[in-house]
Amino acid sequence: MRCPVDKKDMIVVEHQKIELDYCLKCAGIWFDAHELELLVDTLKNQGAALSHENLLTPRSAVVKETPRSCPICHSNMDKVWLGQEPKVLIDSCPRGHGLWFDGGELNQVLCQLDSGKGIKSVISFLGDTFQADCKKK
Repeated sequence: MRCPVDKKDMIVVEHQKIELDYCLKCAGIWFDAHELELLVDTLKNQGAALSHENLLTPRSAVVKETPRSCPICHSNMDKVWLGQEPKVLIDSCPRGHGLWFDGGELNQVLCQLDSGKGIKSVISFLGDTFQADCKKK
């Protein structure tokens, strides 16, 4: 699969049976349809106190950022807000193929949930794989 940002081939990284496509050049992450839900379910099974609504309720965004093409169907993706304050702007395939997180965006959303038990293993995985952490700057 090719990265929607720089058109380079992405690698597949697996975490707890969830396969994510990762761009080595821009550090973006592609979640196929329902993979983010699987991640949230994994967190809940590990004892995290969260619901799908906390993380999985994208809200339409009207911004002037250039649209990106879905790496599966090549349609222009929609810009949506995800997470809580501060909201994170991500890209969503209008045909439901998946979600694109630019480098650091998934970390921003998950760090909003860092106070919950069970998040630590995913943050640790992201830190090892995607150079992510929730340290306050």
